[in-house]
Amino acid sequence: QVQLVESGGGLVQPGGSLRLSCAASGFTFSNYYMSWYRQAPGNERELVAGISNTGSSTKYADSVKGRFTISRDNAKNTVDLQMNSLKPEDTAVYYCNVVRLRSNYWGQGTQVTVSS
Repeated sequence: QVQLVESGGGLVQPGGSLRLSCAASGFTFSNYYMSWYRQAPGNERELVAGISNTGSSTKYADSVKGRFTISRDNAKNTVDLQMNSLKPEDTAVYYCNVVRLRSNYWGQGTQVTVSS
């Protein structure tokens, strides 16, 4: 079965950096588009970044462009999110996502808190 396991979250000061990682299993990772979403308390889940199956194409939410970078390693079945210049408004639970056979799959999420 599809499994997505996020790691790398934590508490960081404004302006700091974190690197999130998602380990995927249960499907042919290199065939699928992967995404990172986030959800802050009281807010809807929103798309942060996405990457094509080969890694040749990426997209970002306007709010994170120039600060976040999504990447993947198809040999290791991982997709990462490098987050720089973090702001308090980046505080949220971050989720890894794949859509496979018209079903959405999510990890358990990892908490990112940006605070001084």
